[in-house]
Amino acid sequence: MKLSDFKFNLPAELIAENPAHNRDESRLMVVNRQTGEIEHKIFKDIISYFDDGDIMITNNTKVFPARLYGTKEKTGAKIEVFLLRELNREARLWDVLVDPARKIRIGNKLYFGDDDNLVAEVIDNTTSRGRTLRFLFDGTYDEFKKTVESLGETPLPKLIKRAVQPEDKERYQTVFAKREGAVAAPTAGMHFSRELIKRLELKGITFAEVTLHAGLGNFRNVDVEDLSKHKMDSEQFMIEEQTANIVNQAKDRKQRICAVGTTTMRALESSVSIYGHLKPYDGWTNKFLYPPHEFSVANAMVSNFHLPQSTLMMMVSAFAGFDLLIKAYKVAVKEKYKFFTYGDAMLII
Repeated sequence: MKLSDFKFNLPAELIAENPAHNRDESRLMVVNRQTGEIEHKIFKDIISYFDDGDIMITNNTKVFPARLYGTKEKTGAKIEVFLLRELNREARLWDVLVDPARKIRIGNKLYFGDDDNLVAEVIDNTTSRGRTLRFLFDGTYDEFKKTVESLGETPLPKLIKRAVQPEDKERYQTVFAKREGAVAAPTAGMHFSRELIKRLELKGITFAEVTLHAGLGNFRNVDVEDLSKHKMDSEQFMIEEQTANIVNQAKDRKQRICAVGTTTMRALESSVSIYGHLKPYDGWTNKFLYPPHEFSVANAMVSNFHLPQSTLMMMVSAFAGFDLLIKAYKVAVKEKYKFFTYGDAMLII
């Protein structure tokens, strides 16, 4: 497959700026891989496609307020710092992106908060935009995290042009969120409400969880035409034994196993035995899923509508089938479905 195969015209007005009023009332396109049929529903209608004994696997990662705004010492220049990952808890070391990067050198100090109550020192240049920061903070780790939480902003993608609103703190999380570590939300899970989950459970559907801490690599452009030469950013993920057991038993029973989102699917496909069973795991993955790929675990998938030429669109096309996915996306544009983070959903069965 080539990068240019995934090009399509996406009008700017179809990129969602805001979430649906209610989580489970976004639009839902249902795509059947066997028949090629495409149906138009509301997300809460998803319940009619699952039966007693089926499994839904969700990503329980939690997004932290990763975007900080500070000032550079002496000059007072405004600097945006995006926290990517914690490198050392005791030393308060973080891998970050800075913008504008050209103004930041090793040894510079950055000040955050109205009272400069958080200070960081640049100790390493890792990439052209990336830096390693040491936060100079005397309190406990919990106090440090509370300070970052109070100063940080919900890390909405830059493609969403509006200012961050207070409600984004709750809406840019899924109701499954519990393990903090993501800087990008697992957006397919954002369509589930607690009421819908309860209704699904009453019908006999079992929920199982994995953790994959989604990083900014989800938004990184692919800059090679030959997809086999693209390198994915590594992301940390965990699959517990209980989840592996639930999924493998359902697989043996030939039940419907639904991966909620591309992050969940990446975790599942990164820890599979030679017999196609899910294995417990705690580590990292940089697996790039694109056509052709034989999926081993899930036989259904929930996804948002993704941007042209994105790795997320490529993964979904590998699952749905390239031609059917391109057809579905053309229908989505024609029917004015909303795309991207706060957009509508697709169920592929």
